[in-house]
Amino acid sequence: MRLGDTANADADHWGKPLDGVRVLAVEQMQALPFATQLLARLGAEVVKIEPPAGESGRGSQPSMRDPSGRDVGATFLRNNLNKRSVAIDLKAPEGRDLFLRLVPRFDVVAENFKAGTMDRLGLGYDVVAAVHPRAIYVSVSGFGTGASPYAQWPAYASIVEAMSGIYEYMRPPDQPPRANPVGALGDISSALFATIGVLAALRHRDRTGEGQQVDVAMYDATVAMTDIVTNLASLGVERRAFPQPFILDVFRASDGWFVMQLVREHQFERLARVVERPEWIGDARLATRAGWGEHLDDVLRPGIEAWAATRTKVEAAEVLTAAGVAAGPCHDAAEVTADPHLAARNMLVEMARADGVDGDVIVPGNPVKLSKVAEGPETRVPWVGEHTDEVLRRELGLGDGELEALAGDGVIACQ
Repeated sequence: MRLGDTANADADHWGKPLDGVRVLAVEQMQALPFATQLLARLGAEVVKIEPPAGESGRGSQPSMRDPSGRDVGATFLRNNLNKRSVAIDLKAPEGRDLFLRLVPRFDVVAENFKAGTMDRLGLGYDVVAAVHPRAIYVSVSGFGTGASPYAQWPAYASIVEAMSGIYEYMRPPDQPPRANPVGALGDISSALFATIGVLAALRHRDRTGEGQQVDVAMYDATVAMTDIVTNLASLGVERRAFPQPFILDVFRASDGWFVMQLVREHQFERLARVVERPEWIGDARLATRAGWGEHLDDVLRPGIEAWAATRTKVEAAEVLTAAGVAAGPCHDAAEVTADPHLAARNMLVEMARADGVDGDVIVPGNPVKLSKVAEGPETRVPWVGEHTDEVLRRELGLGDGELEALAGDGVIACQ
């Protein structure tokens, strides 16, 4: 799906569920920008406030260049579709004043600095609520705005993932933990809970007329996503067993790898018949789930991989799935990009590069499919300060002279 396209256009006349909702976001990197991008895809108008030099996600690598030759990093590219950029120095008194003048014109004010930063800037919840009591104020931080021994710690996804216990839970014996094994789990989980919080607070405001603060700690969100750590420990399982008392592993096919998961006895009988090893069904060594794990490498893997050696990873997964055994191919990036499922569901959005380099930047689409909401059209990420003049003129009525003076003092930056 390309920027500007609309899927299920027959639903366009319904509008979008968040049409009319306005979001003013002081955001960086991913934990909040993913959330506001999702809100924008659901119809909200998002104005992004960033420093005159741009937020830190623009400095990530790899990157492309914008029309002015500035880096636009990968983290920024995949989290900022459908937004407008206003570049304001919030450390300057004049910048703080501009921000507070904008606040009453928005429904949601969102920020993801380290806890306490917005208070130190004079832009915390109490200040915002004083000028706009109906505002929904969203704070996403490593450890929340309440009492925490880690309140002053900065956090990336990997930090809260490690603290959630999932690295240690999954660590094989005699090996170190593996950091950040699945990308931005800590970021995306926080963004999803922030989005839920915004929707709940808006509904609460509809009913009561009252605004409130939504406080999402990345640590909390990641503990919720890695729920097996604490739950299984309370049931006596402190960490993942090695060998596992089930089959959940990857196996080699003729062109790569596929993953297979068996956790029930009837599934094992199906596997034995599919891979043409019926003798496994009566083998006492394989009569229990624990036995499957103990004999995975000396019995099961050789048999499964001998069967799969004449099949591609997709073919192996298809045969196993048809027999009722859960399996799937281990895709590389090119295979994911070409996947017909993702194309059919508009899950890859193509954005033309701005620097003359061949190829498009690909950003995941919106996983939330609504039958009466059209998908798209989406707009590209904004360049730094691309909409500063437009927004400040329209929202605050600033004229040429005022804008020029603010820009000359470094308070704002314009494209």
